[in-house]
Amino acid sequence: MKIKQKNKAYEKVLEIPVPPRKKPRKPLFILKWIIKAFSAFDLFRLGARFTESGMEKLGKKEPALILMNHSCFLDLEMAEHYFYPRSLSIVCTSDGFVGKEFLMRSIGCIPTQKFVPDMNLIRDMSYALKTLGTSILMYPEASYSFDGTATPLPSSLGGLVKLLKVPVVTMITYGNYLKNPLYNELQIRKVKVGAHVKYLISPEEAKTLTELEINERIQGEFSFDNFAWQKENGIKITEPFRADGLNRVLYKCPHCMTEGKMVGKGITVKCQECGVSYTLCEDGSLSCDKVEAKFTHVPDWYKWERDQVRDEIKRGEYKLDIPVEICVMADYKAIYRVGEGRLVHDENGFVLTGCDGQLEYRQTPVFSYSLYADYFWYEIGDVICIGDRKRLYYCFPKGCDVVAKTRLAAEELYKIKMKQRAEKSSD
Repeated sequence: MKIKQKNKAYEKVLEIPVPPRKKPRKPLFILKWIIKAFSAFDLFRLGARFTESGMEKLGKKEPALILMNHSCFLDLEMAEHYFYPRSLSIVCTSDGFVGKEFLMRSIGCIPTQKFVPDMNLIRDMSYALKTLGTSILMYPEASYSFDGTATPLPSSLGGLVKLLKVPVVTMITYGNYLKNPLYNELQIRKVKVGAHVKYLISPEEAKTLTELEINERIQGEFSFDNFAWQKENGIKITEPFRADGLNRVLYKCPHCMTEGKMVGKGITVKCQECGVSYTLCEDGSLSCDKVEAKFTHVPDWYKWERDQVRDEIKRGEYKLDIPVEICVMADYKAIYRVGEGRLVHDENGFVLTGCDGQLEYRQTPVFSYSLYADYFWYEIGDVICIGDRKRLYYCFPKGCDVVAKTRLAAEELYKIKMKQRAEKSSD
């Protein structure tokens, strides 16, 4: 999928007014039917299977908050197929509206900026539930999984559930990540897919549970590991390109500790600095022939990288300082290419400068608990996105593999700074 782009001077982008907030629309029936038909064909071809628990408790016309994990575009097809003819209002990243706002609103999508506080979103969700009578489909992780495990969930979920006062349903997919992992250069593998749908919390329960208890219950459902599931279920992925791009996730060599020299190609990921090579086996495990393997499980390697980043931050050694190509989102007409700049990230947060000195944007470490970062964003390239409700800045690193580390660093900096803030307030 691609996105409409235009070259535009940064000073001209600043003149673009913020798009007015529009109330959600109930999805058009004809579009619901078309999506259902398309999804049914696709899912039949993929051998999709659905299981459920407690769903008899949900009334056929009772609006609900549906929380789903996010691996690839197939997730939406599965949700639309399973819940049809129930009308869904889908919380969607605002850049998904670029060049197709009318269509997105017609199928019931509600735009929001990822990892940007948005009180209007809560109003829109409430309006959709209470006035339109639609259910809300939401991906609370807000980003695709890099390593096949759950990404951080917002602590505000518990409060949202208590505020909306509707049943909470979870839909957790399996196979979707393995079929189309974001790192794998948009290449599709032959894997059967499915999902488990669960009635998780009733409105009556939500009244008695604390926000923390609600968060813990939701977190319990979002505790999956796709690579472990693959091995446990004997799933074989035999494609000869299965490790292409794996260096985007496994960017640091655990042997020589060099970063940015890993190359994922074919079925191996190899360090160009020390020469150590790992094979991504057909069952999803890692093997290493010439030396003892430091890791045999991709998520374990990724977790070690997180620990390494956290240690860098605590030692005061973490810093990102890279040249980037900059695009800006200011409305739904296009993504505007405004030129080149420099992105810096350290314990003080993000600083983006560029466009011949006209652009300077700063974002503190406690602005958000995570970071909008993706691989092959709309087939343009790896991206780090920062910004506020007025504008989003899409930064495309030049010739360096830093997206995963930057997201890890943003998450760890948030935790460290929030802990420091809590300790200071308790003194």
